[in-house]
Amino acid sequence: MNKSLLTTACLAIAVTVGAQSPRVITTDEYAHAESMLNYNTEPLMDRAMVQPNWVSASLFWYRVLTPTSSEFVLVDAAKKGKTTYADRGALAQAISTALGKPFDASKLGEGRRGRGGRGGGLEVLSPDGKRAAFIRDWNLWVKEVATGQEVQLTTDGEKDFGYATDNAGWKTGEGPILRWSADGKKIATFKDDQRHVSDMYLVTTNVGKPTLRAWKYPLPGDSVIPMIQRIIVDVDAKKVIVLNVPPDPHRATLSDDIASSGTFDDVDWAEDDAQLAFVSTSRDHKHEKFRIADAATGAVREVFQEDVATQFESGRGAIDWRYLAKTNEIIWYSERDNFGHLYLYDATTGKVKNPITQGEWVVSRLVKVDEKKREIYFMAVGREPGCPYFNHFYKVGFDGKKLQLLTPEEGNHTVALSPSGDYFVDSWSTPETPPVAVLRNAEGKVVTPLEKADVSRLVAAGWQAPKLFSVKAHDGKTDIYGLLFTPKHLDSTKKYPIIDYIYPGPQGGSVGNWGFAASRNDNQALAELGFIVVEIEGTSNPYRSKSFHDMAYGNMAENTLPDQVSGIQQLGRRYPFIDVDRVGIWGHSGGGFATAGAMFRYPDFFKVGISESGNHDNRNYEDDWGERYDGLLVKNADGTDNYTAQANENYAKNLKGKLMLAHGLMDNNVPPANTLLVVEALEKANKDYDLVVFPNSPHGYGPNGPYMMRRRWDYFVTNLMGAIPPHEYQMKPKTDPRNMQ
Repeated sequence: MNKSLLTTACLAIAVTVGAQSPRVITTDEYAHAESMLNYNTEPLMDRAMVQPNWVSASLFWYRVLTPTSSEFVLVDAAKKGKTTYADRGALAQAISTALGKPFDASKLGEGRRGRGGRGGGLEVLSPDGKRAAFIRDWNLWVKEVATGQEVQLTTDGEKDFGYATDNAGWKTGEGPILRWSADGKKIATFKDDQRHVSDMYLVTTNVGKPTLRAWKYPLPGDSVIPMIQRIIVDVDAKKVIVLNVPPDPHRATLSDDIASSGTFDDVDWAEDDAQLAFVSTSRDHKHEKFRIADAATGAVREVFQEDVATQFESGRGAIDWRYLAKTNEIIWYSERDNFGHLYLYDATTGKVKNPITQGEWVVSRLVKVDEKKREIYFMAVGREPGCPYFNHFYKVGFDGKKLQLLTPEEGNHTVALSPSGDYFVDSWSTPETPPVAVLRNAEGKVVTPLEKADVSRLVAAGWQAPKLFSVKAHDGKTDIYGLLFTPKHLDSTKKYPIIDYIYPGPQGGSVGNWGFAASRNDNQALAELGFIVVEIEGTSNPYRSKSFHDMAYGNMAENTLPDQVSGIQQLGRRYPFIDVDRVGIWGHSGGGFATAGAMFRYPDFFKVGISESGNHDNRNYEDDWGERYDGLLVKNADGTDNYTAQANENYAKNLKGKLMLAHGLMDNNVPPANTLLVVEALEKANKDYDLVVFPNSPHGYGPNGPYMMRRRWDYFVTNLMGAIPPHEYQMKPKTDPRNMQ
């Protein structure tokens, strides 16, 4: 061998010997990470949940989990005391004694379907529980609960033109959408015309010919969308009163699902059931018409209209307006002064009498209206110091005076009122501090402490809370907030790759729940594998100002990505252990849309992405989503439109890093063609990618969820960390044994 060849060979051997072998992640390390998932952490939390079940004006019970079992607690608000019982039988006997009459132990089941709302069932009970409304052959029927006798109320319903039918395209159901009057004699609902609406198609995967699923699913720009003709049904007379207004688009002030709050949205019966107030929403959500109908004749009176430049919404998860027929007034929610607030209207003139709430903070939910005392109880965010996403409970007079904070403790509060409104259970926590629950009176005074969550077993198992932080948005001046997850045994002298979990909304955000949670997705699990994980609540979140929420209006493809990049860079400067040269990102649904967008639009920043079930082209997603947040589709002379520049497939050629795409092939929310458009574009651009598909699976993958999680871990470990994962680790979901007793 000549000298030059010998030198080359020696150098090659030296490089091989000196090279660092990839780290091998063991099965035990994956098992430790899995111990941080919800099905393992929740069973280690004790006395954390108080769900009151009221049996009288001042008496309620709840079930609380202990380390080995559960207890039943009976609370007497009037006597300011509580008593613990070991089982339902003893509790039922104690309730019987307290009430002075027998109490059936079978009524002690929790989570029973409430009256007057869908509740996920096929029937809707009347307020008195005596009647149940349901759909049969596209017509509306009622059943007498006591006898089982059925009565057909409508006769002309037909396929795709039926009564009370539930189809928002992306979400369907067999139960009826309707609202009973208080006396149980009338029903407010609609006849839903979908006859000429375009179909969506999915096919099953099986041996032999697939089964075709077809249903009405309009897309942005379609000339025809579902239209609802509003009606009132007189149940006893079996008479249908058609309201004297043209059909409305299948829209509500909250969303296109006109039962998104659990019942028929944007309708409110007068107390005497003689009138029905309702709101008609335009197709683009820019025009809201408040109307009042005569329940006997169907005559409709226009009261007022509110118009907005972008999109109107009446609240966050619940309708925040009320019709007060006795005083001829309306409580109305509006963001007209840039923050979501309540206003008092004159129902005769349609004019504002006075603002009820004001200031640079947001009413997040209207909870109760006390017409007799002329007081309003509501949740709000951003008024108290600290994180602007923490909810607090307040009351205020109709005139806007005597605003009172009822839950002063710092944290995110949830409340549950007694039927009389004289008491409420208040639970509060932060992402870093476990829940505390107390019983308060209507003035906010603590009547009796209830529970303080015990997380000692959780902490002993190696759990730690995420860190709440704030950084600046991409504009360099707006405060945005998030959560940081680090390994339990962090070595601050090392550099860790960072994973960004994203769900940009714009109807919510990445963090979502600002209270305490034992686990948030698999964030801490990934951290335990050796990553830093972050959730950044970027601009366009609805719980801030209207201008904040509208920052990306007309361009949903922005997806808070400039905020994600800016926020991670700031965190990298703040915490030297974060390696901003190794950034991964993942998300599901809207987060899948954002993830692929991040990999295509910021290819030098995001190195690894996992995009699950993304709505990558909103021209291929249900009509209302794009039309609400991007505006109506407008075609250009060159064949493009105002949605074209937002579609991920048009930027797939920019991919530099590693991208995994995933989709369920029976996804009736985001149809799988959304991901296949990106696949096709990647192949045309000669780009490598990875694909996971789930035949016969819906939007969330159902029982295949654990498999997708394991593949996600493997992908980040391999491509972002440069390590070797264990081979085909098996996730082991389980049920909390305390809930099986």
